[in-house]
Amino acid sequence: MTQLRVIAAAVLRDRRLLLVSKRSAPTVHYLPGGKPEAGETALDCLAREVREEIGCRLVEPRRFAEVRAPAALEAVDMHMTVYLTGLDRTPAAAAEIASLVWWPTMRVTLAPAIRLHVIPDLQRRGLLNDSAAVGSPQ
Repeated sequence: MTQLRVIAAAVLRDRRLLLVSKRSAPTVHYLPGGKPEAGETALDCLAREVREEIGCRLVEPRRFAEVRAPAALEAVDMHMTVYLTGLDRTPAAAAEIASLVWWPTMRVTLAPAIRLHVIPDLQRRGLLNDSAAVGSPQ
């Protein structure tokens, strides 16, 4: 079975999580990041993707989680390595990114890996606000 490999950044500010949506699927929100190129290390991939997608450099990235979940748009399983990281500047949508949001926010559709794994793990560790204040259907 095909498995999608992804490296992603969990960026927190004021106990809120940065999420992006892509132009190809503007209603689904993910962590910034992407697929590694041949021979590329996880951190090199993440640095490249974050620079391309939101115009920032990573600050003190550290491995946070290994997530396995259905890919949001492809009919395959996904293995995502998530790094908790800071950024060197305020992010802005670039390349294929349609929008940025800081979660929790008004209702947005979350990719399965974010909804089922990343957000609950960040909340369990006390790093992220509870969604109950604003509601999140997914």
